[in-house]
Amino acid sequence: MIYAIATLFVFQLIGEVAVQALGLPLPGPLVGMLLLFVALLLYGRVPDALSRTTGTLLQHMMLLFIPAVTGVMMHFGRVASEWQPFLAACVGGAAVTLVVTAFTLRWMLRLQKKQTP
Repeated sequence: MIYAIATLFVFQLIGEVAVQALGLPLPGPLVGMLLLFVALLLYGRVPDALSRTTGTLLQHMMLLFIPAVTGVMMHFGRVASEWQPFLAACVGGAAVTLVVTAFTLRWMLRLQKKQTP
């Protein structure tokens, strides 16, 4: 478990350093997770320890959103005065997520059919 958490933090740190060094307009953790994804693709599989640890984190993901929601509520006045862009971002983000999920599912089903004898 420590190995897996350390791996996640190391890739987050690498992402932060890359964003700062290259001046990218992206969050460091996002770049770090993309680099982790590429590393796992090159490795060919997800190590068992990493799989178990990330599974546990995903099971408790709602707890990880509490600080973000609390932060938004601390600025509720600003959110209330600028609700249109906030609503557009929420609806747009949900729509993009839905479309990407649908395409990913379709791609995975095609891949599964090709691998089935």
